[in-house]
Amino acid sequence: MTQVHGTAELACSAKSGQTRLTQLYQHEPLRVLFPDVAKDEPLTATILTTSGGLVGGDHLDIDVSVEAGASVLVTTQAAEKVYRSAGRDCCLDIRLDVDNDCWLEWLPQETILFDGARMRRLTRIFLKPYARLLAGEILVFGRTARGEKLTHGLIRDVWEVRRAERLLWADALHFDGDLQKILTAPAGFNGCIAYATLIYAADNAQEQLEFARSLLTAQPNNLYSAATYVGGLLVVRWLAHDALQLRKAYGAFWSAFRQQVAGLPATLPRLWYV
Repeated sequence: MTQVHGTAELACSAKSGQTRLTQLYQHEPLRVLFPDVAKDEPLTATILTTSGGLVGGDHLDIDVSVEAGASVLVTTQAAEKVYRSAGRDCCLDIRLDVDNDCWLEWLPQETILFDGARMRRLTRIFLKPYARLLAGEILVFGRTARGEKLTHGLIRDVWEVRRAERLLWADALHFDGDLQKILTAPAGFNGCIAYATLIYAADNAQEQLEFARSLLTAQPNNLYSAATYVGGLLVVRWLAHDALQLRKAYGAFWSAFRQQVAGLPATLPRLWYV
């Protein structure tokens, strides 16, 4: 039995060079807000979970459609918390559709997994031939500020990216059962407690690989990070022993990279600085 089934569906398009919201449907505990932003920023949508977090059996559906030359940034009000489960999984289904000559930034704040959490997240991305996308996610394993370790539970985090209906990239992170064994293994996460993925999809993705790597070399030495080009996508990954340090490095990369590839200000949404 599902505890809650939240839905957020939004569609945006551009008219006379200005991006506008054309459709919005929301069902608790999801809400979408549209804060005022600087004139040189894309239309910004902020998703929030009014329940304060997710428990076993909860289900969230998020659907974002960007059409007709629109430019949109979607973020979240705060970090998403996934609480301990008594046995059922919580599920997040995310769908991002980006039309030709459109720009979408999918920039949620981190997801914090409590000890015993059971989460399944599927992020499906559908790109038209000339769509551009910058998307990412951060996972934090345990309430690290309280010294909590993630000892058991389920983490399944799946990405699927298609352009013109052709699968470009599929990736799945799957932990189940004894999570400490995986997180502490030298050939696993080597004791890291925070993990992030960023992808960039555009015609010039391969051309930006060296720039991405130059940004990573400027980050702290105790962060593990790498960038590669695969299947028409630029993919960047981070691992860290400190969640706040990873968040700062990820944000610094995002700010500089969006300016490089989209000519946007080298900054993050204001909520990221709260």
